[in-house]
Amino acid sequence: MPAQPDPARPAATPSDAPAQASAPQLFTWEFASDPYPAYAWLREHAPVHRTTLPSGVEAWLVTRYADARQALADSRLSKNPAHHSEQAHRTGRVGIPGERQADLMTHLLNIDPPDHTRLRRLVSKAFTPRRVAEFEPRVQQLTDRLIDGFAQRGSADLIHEFAFPLPIYAICDMLGVPAEDQDDFRDWAGMMLRHTKPGHGSGQRGGVGRAVKRMRAYLLELIHRKRADLGDDLISGLIRAGDHGEHLTENEAAAMAFILLFAGFETTVNLIGNGTYALLRNPEQRRLLQESVARGESALLETGIEELLRYDGPVELATWRFATRPLTIGGVDIPVGDPVLVVLAAADRDPARFADENTLDLARTDNPHLGFGHGIHYCIGAPLARLEGRAALATLLSRLPDLRLAERPEDLRWRGGLIMRGLRELPVEFSPENRSPHAPPHTPPRTPPEASPNAPAAPATR
Repeated sequence: MPAQPDPARPAATPSDAPAQASAPQLFTWEFASDPYPAYAWLREHAPVHRTTLPSGVEAWLVTRYADARQALADSRLSKNPAHHSEQAHRTGRVGIPGERQADLMTHLLNIDPPDHTRLRRLVSKAFTPRRVAEFEPRVQQLTDRLIDGFAQRGSADLIHEFAFPLPIYAICDMLGVPAEDQDDFRDWAGMMLRHTKPGHGSGQRGGVGRAVKRMRAYLLELIHRKRADLGDDLISGLIRAGDHGEHLTENEAAAMAFILLFAGFETTVNLIGNGTYALLRNPEQRRLLQESVARGESALLETGIEELLRYDGPVELATWRFATRPLTIGGVDIPVGDPVLVVLAAADRDPARFADENTLDLARTDNPHLGFGHGIHYCIGAPLARLEGRAALATLLSRLPDLRLAERPEDLRWRGGLIMRGLRELPVEFSPENRSPHAPPHTPPRTPPEASPNAPAAPATR
């Protein structure tokens, strides 16, 4: 909804004042299905726009690419919710719901240097591009196993049956969660996203907080067990990680495992879901990618993942930032304490930076998108998300070549939420696969995660 005037606030800039009265409606169901026309209006008329969020919190939306890059790298914008209203965070109106009550605050999305620098350095020792690259065969195995579950049926919901479970099971494997406990993680993750199916999790009010607390208790127990028997998994790596005698505490390790799971899996769910949907809506681009994959080529798959991240990426708004000092963004003065939300989806369709910004072009090479953020908070899970996205899309296109939507695009529902952008379901149809259960799994073109154009030399977080 549009922002309401507040006499206690500083006066709006001249360019912002008329925009407040005529700004498009935000955060409605109609907006969620296609926010890009509203973002185009904001980029042109109110590129730094103060609005009231559905939670009641007032925040600034930054929509132009140049301003977005500035804000994402500006040290005057803190990630620590302590710089905003204590009550707003305690009641879950800013940040990740339930993280405060579960004592899971000490992770890379909530802290600033020097603590952020120390934790990032320690986590980077465990969560390396090499570790991700070595995980590729397991991601492919999971991808094929999930497709096996519906390939002979001729129809599926690609969100519930594929895009949602794939990153859950992948990150559980990487963290070292035993196979017998992974379905619990799937249920907790579903509760955290209110993304459940009958018989799995709970959509009741308060389910998010309960799921976060259960996950924290489990992670602390798992960390305690692994200290006595370190393995080759990521949690063991977090425990081993040290720098000049410093180590992660158990609480820090639990918080880091939690955020790797929470931020990592939801991003990948939406990358796969939004990416598949975009390909189905752009049949010529889908055909080119399908032919390229069939020839065993990797170049178009690699640039294609980056373009899907730009075109309709999984993260609509970057996570919360709070002004610690007065600053100016795009000619607008931001007072101390105000929340700032960088609209990645708007910045990545800014015509001042991207030619034919509303066109899906899988071969686009000039593509410094902000889909995984920018600066020291660049997403630490980006290499894993890219790997899972490549495996998922290449295998779907190869094994189900006539994949098609089973419902009209206007009938699909998008999940309501502030940070992420993703479909509630993606019903599809295809010719049933006549594939022997003993046939070897599909092997798509291999492209190392760190080879992607936007992959950082050293991982960080969003």
